[in-house]
Amino acid sequence: MHHQDIESPEKLQDAIQGFWYVRWDGEESQDGFEVMPDGHAEIIFHFGSGCSIARNGSLQPLPSPFMVGLLNEPVVFYPESRLEIIGIKCLPWAVFDLLDLPFGKERVHAFEHPIARLQSALNTFILDGKIDEALELVKQYFLNVRSGIAANTMLYKAGAALRKANGTLAVSEVAAAAHSTIRTLERNFKRSSGHTVKDVSGLMRFEHARNQLWRYPDANISGLAHELGCTDQSHLNREFKRYSGTTAAAFARKARTGKDAVSADFVAFVLS
Repeated sequence: MHHQDIESPEKLQDAIQGFWYVRWDGEESQDGFEVMPDGHAEIIFHFGSGCSIARNGSLQPLPSPFMVGLLNEPVVFYPESRLEIIGIKCLPWAVFDLLDLPFGKERVHAFEHPIARLQSALNTFILDGKIDEALELVKQYFLNVRSGIAANTMLYKAGAALRKANGTLAVSEVAAAAHSTIRTLERNFKRSSGHTVKDVSGLMRFEHARNQLWRYPDANISGLAHELGCTDQSHLNREFKRYSGTTAAAFARKARTGKDAVSADFVAFVLS
């Protein structure tokens, strides 16, 4: 598997964290790949064999692009063979306003938007092996979109506080950082993302724990629990299992044996 990414330019960082590319060869992904929850929404362009998701007992093909919203459990996608993906890692309280779309709480869903017009040009770059050019095209598209939309200062400040603290702040502390009342913050947050501050905070804590254990599988789990404001290791395990279906310790064991298959810097997608 090949993976590369680029950071979001400063002008986009209140809405998009970054852009990434990944390629799976057929033998690597025949059993599907698992997407684990985190504190982001992802816009996914795919090229090659096509990509499906299991729904109602059968595989249903997904268009390109599609969106992966905030997940509360892992989701498995199934490519037919070789698959290449361009992804946009979005902040959930900003992406729908950025695209001028009504928020959606679906875990995985298609959406109609002019961004789909990029598919043909991106496919040409992918076929020619010009990955840097493909990522640059997507970045420039969002820079152009962002220039025409006023930033929501309150949500930007709230999101920045959440991200800096890895989701460990109380809602009252997030509101204070955003110079807002709790009621006003929650109303705007729900309107923009479809989720509460508490929903996103929980996913951010899980994401931080997951990333730390993937990169450092021998890390002290009790210490990590304390860092994230959990009462003890059991508390962390309950939260971790809620989103991943496994305990933190079990995930760390998987990380020790999975480094050859998946990049240490790319843990949202883990081969099943």
